Amino acid sequence: MANLPNISGSEAVRALQRLGFKVARQRGSHIVMRRGSSGCVVPNHREIKIGTLAGVIR
Repeated sequence: MANLPNISGSEAVRALQRLGFKVARQRGSHIVMRRGSSGCVVPNHREIKIGTLAGVIR
């Protein structure tokens, strides 16, 4: 995988929404997003760590 950029949680949510994901729910700083039967949890932090971002992309 290529080098990933440093992005915030809100930027990741916007990118996933462009791909068809919808916000299912939020508890604290973690946003659960769903598209059909697949989903992911995005931390709404100022900067998402590279490993966490790779997991969200997977």
